[in-house]
Amino acid sequence: MARTAQSQWDFGELPTPAAPVVAARKVWSVGEFTQLVKRSMERDFSTIWVSGEISNLRPQPSGHSYFVLKDSQAQLSCVLFRGQTIPDRHQLRDGVQVTLGGDITVYESRGQYQLRVTHVELQGAGALQAAFERMKARLAAEGLFDPSRKRPIPRYPKRLGIVTSASAAALRDVLHVLSRRAGGIDVVLAACRVQGKGAEVEIAVALNRLNAWSSTHAPLDVILLTRGGGSLEDLWCFNEEVVARAIVRSQIPVVSAVGHEIDFTIADFAADLRAATPSAAAELLTEGYMAAAESVARAGRRLQQLTKNQILVRQSGLLTSLRRLNRGHPQRAVEARGQVLDDLRERLKVSASKSLQGWRAYLEGWGRRSMAVRPRALLNRVRESLSSLERRQDVAADTLLTAHRSNLRRLKDTLRLLSPDRVIERGYSLTQDPLTGEVLRRSDQVQPGRRVRTRLAHGSIESVVVPPQSDSAT
Repeated sequence: MARTAQSQWDFGELPTPAAPVVAARKVWSVGEFTQLVKRSMERDFSTIWVSGEISNLRPQPSGHSYFVLKDSQAQLSCVLFRGQTIPDRHQLRDGVQVTLGGDITVYESRGQYQLRVTHVELQGAGALQAAFERMKARLAAEGLFDPSRKRPIPRYPKRLGIVTSASAAALRDVLHVLSRRAGGIDVVLAACRVQGKGAEVEIAVALNRLNAWSSTHAPLDVILLTRGGGSLEDLWCFNEEVVARAIVRSQIPVVSAVGHEIDFTIADFAADLRAATPSAAAELLTEGYMAAAESVARAGRRLQQLTKNQILVRQSGLLTSLRRLNRGHPQRAVEARGQVLDDLRERLKVSASKSLQGWRAYLEGWGRRSMAVRPRALLNRVRESLSSLERRQDVAADTLLTAHRSNLRRLKDTLRLLSPDRVIERGYSLTQDPLTGEVLRRSDQVQPGRRVRTRLAHGSIESVVVPPQSDSAT
């Protein structure tokens, strides 16, 4: 029996706890557990939509594409199989924002859950670009962009219709180029909005108004549809179908100049001519006037040059006639005859002088030859020549003898310096074998008991070689 509690702090005898019940344990293999997770996820997440940024896109040769969908907090592995029909599949690339539809599944080999993509919706500029490509392909299939439908632009437009905003900078650029290059062109403006919702309808209405005005008032030669640069969203009204069809319906050729050089719109493809910028469009429309003005300027310069050349030719002919007239004047003939007479007089004077000098030289030479053949004078000259040769011979002999003597003294001095006597005079001696005269340089060249001769600076000594004494004998 349990004990009764005595106070409020006495809980009496506590009951003994029952023994715990041990449940049966279920052990799963990795494959079984992965299959369980896969079935559970595919049941609970049959179709979901997830948005994020594509990263690490890896298209495979099989046609499947694997990538990661990520945001700032997490990432999700995705697979897009080849068999899925996705219109914007080619728009997928790293960094593109998308909304993906599909179902969650598990790749069992890695135990990794992934989104099996069945729908792709591009966001932002990517979605607009995809819509642009679809619109372009559809209208091209209808033949709206066919080059054979394009009409030529008049080379010398007299009246130009412009579709743009009245406050657009593009309008100012166009008017500035027109006034500078072809100020005589009349301009008719159909003002409309070129950005924002509903702008495409205003553009189409403006094109229709210009066509109506041209048929009831003064004919327009060409229409310019233009605006300045901007983002894809800013230029989107020019990608609408209503604008493209209004351009095609226009009875007047249309030039499209929307945005910058890198911007392309549906209006550019539908128009009869596309210009890179508004200013470039104005230059294209006035190209004929500029070419004509340049042609007129070239013709003026050419006419001026031809006139100058003709004047020069006429001047040259006149000068030639004057020279021929001067050469045929009678006074010129009289002057020429007088010059010939003076020339003959000078030649006669020179000839007489040369003849006189020749005779004088001949006589002087004959006199010298006569003097040269006298025997006494010839003998004297021979004697003088012989005396000169003797003197030259004596001088040459003395010079040669002196040179040989000097050379001999130099050789004697050199021989004396190299002589062994000079070495001995400095305190050295020369020991020789008296029989052979060989100079002894080593002690093993002679045997003990042999006689040797030692030559000194003054005299010589003969001695007998004795064997060397050992240290113990001293």
